[in-house]
Amino acid sequence: MAHAKNHDFHILPPSILPFMGALGGFIMLFGAVMWMHDITPYMFWIGLAMVLYVMYDWWSKVVAESKIGDHTKVVRIGLRYGFILFVMSEVMFFVAWFWSFFKHAMYPMETYAGTEYVAPYILPVDPFHLPLINTLILLLSGCAVTWAHHALVHGNDRKALVQGLTIGILLGIAFTGLQAYEYAHLLHEGWQFGGDEFYSNFFMATGFHGFHVLIGTIFLIVCLIRAMKGDFTPEQHVGFEAAAWYWHFVDVVWLFLFFAVYLWGTAGL
Repeated sequence: MAHAKNHDFHILPPSILPFMGALGGFIMLFGAVMWMHDITPYMFWIGLAMVLYVMYDWWSKVVAESKIGDHTKVVRIGLRYGFILFVMSEVMFFVAWFWSFFKHAMYPMETYAGTEYVAPYILPVDPFHLPLINTLILLLSGCAVTWAHHALVHGNDRKALVQGLTIGILLGIAFTGLQAYEYAHLLHEGWQFGGDEFYSNFFMATGFHGFHVLIGTIFLIVCLIRAMKGDFTPEQHVGFEAAAWYWHFVDVVWLFLFFAVYLWGTAGL
């Protein structure tokens, strides 16, 4: 009884995973620089493999901890705070792209890449065609995830939980497919990343958002598998709650992109 736990906190055992994650991140970043200088791409892929392994192993341990009751009310609050801070860092990431987009749209540089800047002809994108369809798809997927969350919290209805997650995942996949189709069309029409400030900002902002949609879809798929196994309860579902928050963050960012890039950004084209 001398070592009995008499507090609500979860004391983690010593682990090498944080060190491996930091080392893998450094190797991946250093390898990306070497790849950009046409030295070798292998170091980047080695670092990426290390990071992916750490993510899988670490989150597997977090799931195991939740199953054995280590995620007390206090621990769950800490996990929520940590994820909120992560989402805030993601918000600031997109703020940088919006800042760049608005800055170059309102105050373009006189020179670009060392030469006098000449605005190219940009094929206008109809925001009320494919972009609007993608907006509706993403908003509907957010509604489906909210329905699944409500079914879990207010009724512990696993069938509705699984159905809502499945619909949200399928709509997320549809969004990614339509965005890939849009990119193929724009590239065919002459849009080129790096060829102009507008092109670069457009592809970086929408491309990174598409990457986040892909991550969020994987996040939801993991939650779907766990939901089918019965891992979530109305009291213990921090993992699913984090996935829902992340998916709604992706929804909100896309709304800003739709109004800023597609509506306002192409209004004068």
